[in-house]
Formats: sequence, structure tokens, C-alpha cells
Amino acid sequence: MMKEEIGSSVLENVYKAEERLKNVVVKTPLALNNNLSAVYDANISFKREDLQRVRSYKIRGAYNKMATMSQEDLGRGLVCASAGNHAQGVAFACQTMKVRGTIFMPLPTPGQKLEQVKMFGGSYIDVVLHGDTFDEAKDAAMRFCSENDGIFIHPFDDQAIIEGQATVGLEILEQSREPVDYLFVPIGGGGLAAGVCSVFQELSPQTKIIGVEPSAAASMKKALEKGRPVLLEKISRFVDGAAVQQVGNLTFELCKDVLYDMATVDEGLVCETILSLYNKDAIVVEPAGALSVAALERYKDEIKGKNVVCVISGSNNDITRMEEIKEKALLYAGLKHYFLVRFPQRPGALKTFVIDVLGPDDDITFFEYTQKNSKEKGIAVVGIALKHNEDFTPLIHNMKKYDFFVNYLNNDPSLMNLLI
Repeated sequence: MMKEEIGSSVLENVYKAEERLKNVVVKTPLALNNNLSAVYDANISFKREDLQRVRSYKIRGAYNKMATMSQEDLGRGLVCASAGNHAQGVAFACQTMKVRGTIFMPLPTPGQKLEQVKMFGGSYIDVVLHGDTFDEAKDAAMRFCSENDGIFIHPFDDQAIIEGQATVGLEILEQSREPVDYLFVPIGGGGLAAGVCSVFQELSPQTKIIGVEPSAAASMKKALEKGRPVLLEKISRFVDGAAVQQVGNLTFELCKDVLYDMATVDEGLVCETILSLYNKDAIVVEPAGALSVAALERYKDEIKGKNVVCVISGSNNDITRMEEIKEKALLYAGLKHYFLVRFPQRPGALKTFVIDVLGPDDDITFFEYTQKNSKEKGIAVVGIALKHNEDFTPLIHNMKKYDFFVNYLNNDPSLMNLLI
């Protein structure tokens, strides 16, 4: 289908989707965030899809798609692949409509998302864990469909899915008291972005829409550069709600001429944003849910004095990930550093390290010898937390001065992956 055909039909169908979903989804708040509004001297509002029934916007597309299907197709058995949030939407719809579904999810899916899927779907769904990424789970789901004559519910590259997600855009415009100057929207496969782009292009074309992706899974950015969706050979799974190797053909067509800009965000900045939202606003978000807010700093001069909306896409975060999130945030801020340290074979070497090498506010947070035997001759891995990142230079100076320094590990991803 050509873009012109898509564009001409979407808006009318979005209104139908809104009517279809009115007793299913929550009309989530569009709330002014006082903290960030003060920081950026702008009116920063959050569209709180983290407060949705399944704690993400994905229920909109999933339910809308299934509500437009025939009873015959619903009876064939539904199949989907998801890193978590789409799976919850499909599971909720399966139980609500009393239809069977099989849900494929990547093996590293956070436990919290897995349990939520099972809770929402109940006895109407089966969960199959397969592969390391969404794309691998999707390939398995497609094979399952072919072998069992099932109907695949795509998480983003489907017109009915896009139209369901587009109701987020309708609500933003209905709830906004003033024209929206900037809209920051997270992008994984592009379903949400395609939906809001379709709505805003027709109803608020002056709004500058900025898509935000994790820098280690920037599939839309690469697609825009190449002029077509391309498969990324390798992505990071950390921002699991947006870790997609290739955006959809439909979503790309709807986004490519409407997006004002694409921003990519480092995982460490995502983690800083998660912690900041929790500590300052008591808002719990998953990594993908923090993307839109994390991108604000890059546009701080441009958005000054403007009306800005950030879509908070989800809050399905596993509490067991918080230590990793804190660690990544500290590393990104330059406040956590790892070293290989050889302690000189002299009496009191450790005491010298603590008293003369470390600064008054430095703290040892990790200490482990690299060999189990002859530790007095071995090298230790030492993690040090700083209060200020400017304390790093004197720390390195002192380590070299007292003959402790062997190697700095933060710049070695292969070794850091063993520690975090």
C-alpha cells in the first residue's frame, strides 16, 4: 500500500479505534512536570501511558487489531512475538475476548513482564520463550503460524495496530490546552510513532515530532539514513521495549516525511533518567519509557519557552534490574570506575592504597582478586565510586605515583560486561 493510501485512511480509522477502545483503555493523564519545566524553562508535559491498564500503550494497538478481526480468524488461534508490552496487550485481549493465543518472547525477557503476560492472559494463552532478541522470537512465531495455520498479530507493522496506537495522539491533542510545539516519542518498531505522526500530520502539522531510540538499537535512524528499513546486525537488548533490529515497512513510510528529527540516547543516560524520574517525581518507568525524557537535554536550547509533550510509554520494569540501572547511570556520569590493580609486595600496601591513593570522598565498592591462589602476587579488580567526576584525574595520578595502576577497565566493553 502506498503512503498516500495509508495516510488517507488512517485518521478516519483512528476515530473508529478510539470509539472501539473507549471501554477498554484508560484515557491516561497529560500532566505538566514542574521539575523539568523549571529545568528547561518550558512547559514540559508527560503523556502517562505508564498508567495504562497493562502499564504501556501497547494494549491500544493489540486490542484494536483483534477487535477488527473476524470470528473465523480469531478462532484459528492468535500468535504474537514481543519483548513484553505487546505480549501483555495481546494476552489481555485474548482473555477479554475468550480466544486462544500463543505468545513468543525472547529468553532474556525480564521476569516481571513474563509474569504480567501470564497474569493478563490466564488460561487463554501459552508463552514460548525463544531466542535472545525480539527478532529471533518473531521468526519462531512466524514459523509456528505457518505450521499451525495461526494468525500473527504484529507488534507494530500493521495498519490496525498503528491506528490503535494513534489514539495516544488524539488524546494528547484533546487534552492539550495550548498548541503542542514539540512531541518526543520513543521508537522501537515504530508503531506508536507512525500512529502519532498520522494524527499530528492532519490535526497539528506545526508540531515538531522527535523520535527517540536507544543508540545501541537505532533501527529507525538507520532506515532514514538508507531510505528504507534495514536490518541491524547487532543491537543491545537493555532497552528491551525498543530493542528492534528492523523497523516496519508501514511504520517507516508513515514516519519518514513527518518526523522532525531522530535522537539516539545512550543507555547510561536512560538509566540516569529512570533514577531521576523515580527520585524526583516518584514515577517508575522501564528503559523504553524513559527515552523521550532522556532526549530533552539535547534540545534544551530549542525547546526553551515551548510547549513540549513527552510520551512515557511504559512502566514494566523488573525491580531486580535496579542495581544494573544504578550501575550504568554511575558509569555514564563518570562516578564509577573499575581498575585492574597490582598491589606492591610491601607491608601496608593496602593501607597506603586506602589512605594515600583514594580521595577523601572516594569509596571502594568492588574488590576481587583475579586468581584464587597466591593472592598476594595476584591482580585485583577494584571498583571505585567517586562523589565528583573531577576526582578521577587525581585518583589516576595517585595510583601511578604509588605504583598501583595496571589497567583501566571502563573503556573495555568485553571486560565490563563481566562486571555489570
